[in-house]
Order: sequence, then structure tokens, then C-alpha cells
Amino acid sequence: MAADESAVYQYIEDNREEMLSFLSSLVAAESLPGEERPAQDVMIERFESAGLTPDVWDADADALRGHPGFFETTPYEEYGYEDRPNVAATVEGTGDGRSLVFSGHVDVVTPEPLDAWTRDPWETERDGNRMYGRGTYDMKGGIAAWVHAFEALSTCGIDLRGDLTLQTTIEEEAGGVGGVLSALERGYQPDAAIVAEPSGVPSIGVASAGVLYFRVTVHGRAAHTAHKFLGVDAVGKATQIYLALEDLHRDRNERYDDYEPAVNQYEEAAGSTTNLSITSFDAGTWTSTVPGKATMEFRVGWPPSTGEDREDVRQEVLDTIQSVVDDDEWLSEHPPEVEWFGWSTDPHEFDVDSEFAGVVSENTEAVTGESVSYRGGLGGNDERFYNRYYDVPTPSVGPSGGNGHGADEYVEIDSLVETAKVMAGVAMDWCGVDDE
Repeated sequence: MAADESAVYQYIEDNREEMLSFLSSLVAAESLPGEERPAQDVMIERFESAGLTPDVWDADADALRGHPGFFETTPYEEYGYEDRPNVAATVEGTGDGRSLVFSGHVDVVTPEPLDAWTRDPWETERDGNRMYGRGTYDMKGGIAAWVHAFEALSTCGIDLRGDLTLQTTIEEEAGGVGGVLSALERGYQPDAAIVAEPSGVPSIGVASAGVLYFRVTVHGRAAHTAHKFLGVDAVGKATQIYLALEDLHRDRNERYDDYEPAVNQYEEAAGSTTNLSITSFDAGTWTSTVPGKATMEFRVGWPPSTGEDREDVRQEVLDTIQSVVDDDEWLSEHPPEVEWFGWSTDPHEFDVDSEFAGVVSENTEAVTGESVSYRGGLGGNDERFYNRYYDVPTPSVGPSGGNGHGADEYVEIDSLVETAKVMAGVAMDWCGVDDE
């Protein structure tokens, strides 16, 4: 280990309490999708206190609309993009080194239902090696780690030859269009990037799933339940479609082999690495009324290994629904409505044989003393924008923890320290260090 690297690592270790204090302030800044401003204000203040000049901007949906990765996210439909800023601050390199971005999203999912928590979700609480609070794991913890890494480099007098950009974005939980995509289109297109999603170092995130949301509305005929013979039960008709889509879920998993990074992430994913799930069912108005309408919402996700794009999957879903309609006289005469909304993304896969992958893996193994494993491909994430559309090699590197999107979310403190060390090491190796 080089002397400068040793000093940086020691600083990260010795000053972990400062990192945790900053994480606490980020958690306290409640920042649900569409309402990210409080956390971004914390980031702006932190950057300015470090002597950086943050670039603060709101996404422009009209300017992004023609991009192949664009779709209207649910927070955009409700809030628009005004006063939901992205923030970036660049430390200019001293020479001709390669550029790097550290990125993270500040939005977190709702902590509801609050009565499921044994702690206040907006106040961090420590218990041994764990820090609890909404966003500690997904993913304000990762942001705190790379902020700490940057401050270690700065305090230890490490001048990078390439530019290092620190970037916090919005609405990843809803698709990231107004966040990372907006940043890339603004010109933040580095030679490589790391998104500090909670990969669980020494595991590295290398893939995301394609994701589609859709809604199926089935119409029956309402009638008094005492006169059921005069009605048509919309729930029963909707159930036929639900069962056909469940069959499609099973068929797709028989047709496509398990995606290894997904199984690396969750052993339980074996046999189910491409997923089609119902997420809500709404029907009925009164106990004495035959349901005249039923609405179901679904999410379908698939890993990059299937070779499909959004149109392929969308058509297979439509064909499955149509097969039910064709076999049912009522549905043939009163076809269901299918609406695509929210998430609409293609999958991506990070090239694990790339030079940047080698730099990240070497630093991860040096810091943790363990072999790297690759994971991902079950959910969508921001890395797809870099890898799929801009050919910028971008993995996710972040801490371990648990209960993300659930009650009593927590991050493992030691893994935050490891993440910060990995980030600092990658920056030095990839950007280069000015020996003078």
C-alpha cells in the first residue's frame, strides 16, 4: 500500500464519527420522491463548506423527452420538476487524468406504516455495528461514504490528475429520469462512474432489470347480489387474466435460465429471476352489489440475459391478456383496458472485463480482504443510464445492511467505512495522483 493511500485509509478510519454524523443529518432531511429538496439543501451546504461550488439545477422534461431512456415518472406527473434540484460539484484535476463521478440518489421511500417501526425513521439510532433510520441503507449511507472519501483525499493533500465529480440526484426510486439522466444530458459524462447503491461490499452491483408497470381494468355489469344472474362479476373475469399472467410468469422462468448475479444477491431467486407480479387489486363498491369493475396493477421485470427489450415484453403481456379475451364471450364483447404507466426501462449489464471493473475489484478486495462477487438484475437502478446509453462503465459499490424499503432499515457501520476506503482508492487509481 502506498504511503498516501495508507494515510487516506487511516483518516477514513479515525474520522468515522464525522461520517456518521453527516449521515444522521441526511436522514433527518426527509426526502420522499417528489420532495427531495431538504436533502439536497444538506448536500449544497456540505459542498460549500468544503470549498466547492455546487451546480444546482431542476430537470427539464421537455428537453429529455426525446431520449430513449425517458418516461414520465410518477413523481413528475404529481409534482413536476420545479424545486426538485439535482446537485453536482466537481473537483478539477491537475493534469490529464481520467474523470470519475461518484453518484447517489437522495430520495427515499415512505416509512409507512410507521407503527411497524420500533424507532423513529427520521432519527438515526445506533446499536452495535448498526445504524438505523430511513435511507441509512438505501442509499444515503453510500452518499455519506463517498463524501467521507472525498474529504479524506482533500485533508490528506491528495491532488487527483483527473476530474472528480460528486453528484446527488432525485427520483431514483421512481426511475431516475429527472435525476441521473438529467445529469448526463447536462454534460456530466465521465470516463467512469460509481453509484453508491448498497451492493454489500465486497459484492459489486453489475446489472439492473428491465421494468414495466401496467394496469388492467376489467368491466363487468353491476347488479344487486340478490339478483346475481343479472350481473357480470368483474372480479371473476379479472381473475382469469390474473391466472393467465401467473402462468406467463412461470413460463418465462422455465424459458430463461437463472441470471447468476440475481441468484448471487438472493439465493431464493433461483427459479424466479424474471418476475411478473400483481401489486394491487381494487374492486367492488358495496357488499350487496356484484362488482361491475375491477382494476389490477402489475410489475414485470427481466434481467439482461433474456435479450428482450421493453417492446418484446410488452407484446408478450398483451398477447397473454388477449388469449383470455378470445376465450371469453363477455370479455370479447367488453375488452379490458391495458394502461402502461410509471417505470418503463430496459435492462443493463456492466462489463466485468473492463479496465474500470478491474480497478474497482482490486480496490474492493484490498480493502475487505475478500473476493469480489457480482450481483444484481432483479430491480431497476440508475446505473443503466451510464452503461446502456452513454457507454460509461458504472457499477454500484455500497455498504451492507438490511430492511431497505421496510421498517427498521439499517446500515452496517463497518461496511460504510469499507465503502469509503474503496471509493478513495478507486479515485486515486483511476484518476491518477499528482506526485508533485
